[in-house]
Amino acid sequence: MSSPSRSEPVAAAIEAYGIRKTYQGREVLHGIDLHVRPGTVLGLLGPNGAGKTTMVRILSTLLRADGGRATVAGFDVGAQPGEVRRRIGLSGQYAAVDEELTGRENLTLIGRLHHLGRRAARARADELLERFDLTDAAARPLRTYSGGMRRRLDLASTLVGDPEVIFLDEPTTGLDPASRLRLWDMVTELVADGVTVLLTTQYLEEADMLADRICVIASGRMVAEGTADELKRGVGWERLQIAVADPAAVPVALSVLSALSVGEVTTDDRKGVLSIQLDDGLAGTAAAAAALHEAGVEVVDFAHRIPSLDDAFLRLTT
Repeated sequence: MSSPSRSEPVAAAIEAYGIRKTYQGREVLHGIDLHVRPGTVLGLLGPNGAGKTTMVRILSTLLRADGGRATVAGFDVGAQPGEVRRRIGLSGQYAAVDEELTGRENLTLIGRLHHLGRRAARARADELLERFDLTDAAARPLRTYSGGMRRRLDLASTLVGDPEVIFLDEPTTGLDPASRLRLWDMVTELVADGVTVLLTTQYLEEADMLADRICVIASGRMVAEGTADELKRGVGWERLQIAVADPAAVPVALSVLSALSVGEVTTDDRKGVLSIQLDDGLAGTAAAAAALHEAGVEVVDFAHRIPSLDDAFLRLTT
């Protein structure tokens, strides 16, 4: 079977048009549009209260929208919620598992709820326990698990039904850095297997690392959409910070660099540091170094600073 040509549209794993939702007379989603390609990760970012979790609940059929239309795995979330539920997994901010049951019992129970037979449910549980490195803890009650183990079990629980699409609502909240990295690896493996992921997170580094595309929501409105690099570039040019050996040379350096910068040169006279905006990367750095050398200004440090996703997020949401 031949692959589709570049001109052919690729069916969306998640698609939403004009999604609106009102709580107690206050509209919390103002016409949100989404398009997520199969086998990719969409990062949904925004401040607390922006509407991220509400959007996830609508797309996962836990909440009905007041306006707009959405499809997940090709099925309408409003008109065909049962078909959608058969094809998705959902991991919320808090683990949806039973504290008193063992890891194996939790996954087996979920398998039975997915209408797997007893033997098939047990086999699926053991398969997922091994995949998420939880086999040694399979017979222990969940209350004895660490935070990272709980989140891994929660992620495993979303896969019991072999979903096409997974919603991860702040999946690494409260985890230590090592556990967070481990969960990132697992998400990456899922996407490599063709699973589509919609991820909400408070950790911008997480979105930068995992997401193919990012949507930023503020006050229930979509304020930006693109790759992480596109959002970063929207903040402005990269900057070159230059530290001179003698702070008294700052005026000379300022005169030289002003001709090369695409924006205003900022200075810290006390520390002997200047910051300029460049539009041609390494070529601009080389030109700045040559100009300062010719002017007799001794430089002790060059440091590139490109806008971060944090910079983009703050600019878009404040």
